[in-house]
Amino acid sequence: MTRTDNKPLFRNRNAARIALLDERARGMRVALTPSEAALWAHLRGRQLGVVFRRQVPLLGRFIADFLAPAERLVIEVDGGHHAERGRADARRDAVLARAGYRVLRLDAALVMRDIEAVVSRVRAALER
Repeated sequence: MTRTDNKPLFRNRNAARIALLDERARGMRVALTPSEAALWAHLRGRQLGVVFRRQVPLLGRFIADFLAPAERLVIEVDGGHHAERGRADARRDAVLARAGYRVLRLDAALVMRDIEAVVSRVRAALER
């Protein structure tokens, strides 16, 4: 699905917050982590049959590592700092689920160790 409108993918109307999220997302797209870059090499260019975007502001509150908008699938690559963020990540996942998004969380170490297994998990998530 190709977007032909310029409507944002979030609902929050707070212009300053949205501008800040856009700026942060833009910076994050330039500075992908090694695990994000490895996964992006397999997601980009419709390699899995759908369009993925990276570092996408969502709902005026979050930046998703990867998003397949047509599938409403968010992929998060969790690295070292996520170990102590379990509850916050669960709350974020719940908010995204209420908004109609599915969230697939992937361990950064697994992405670097076994990218084929990770791509298989993404494919399975796309088939649901």
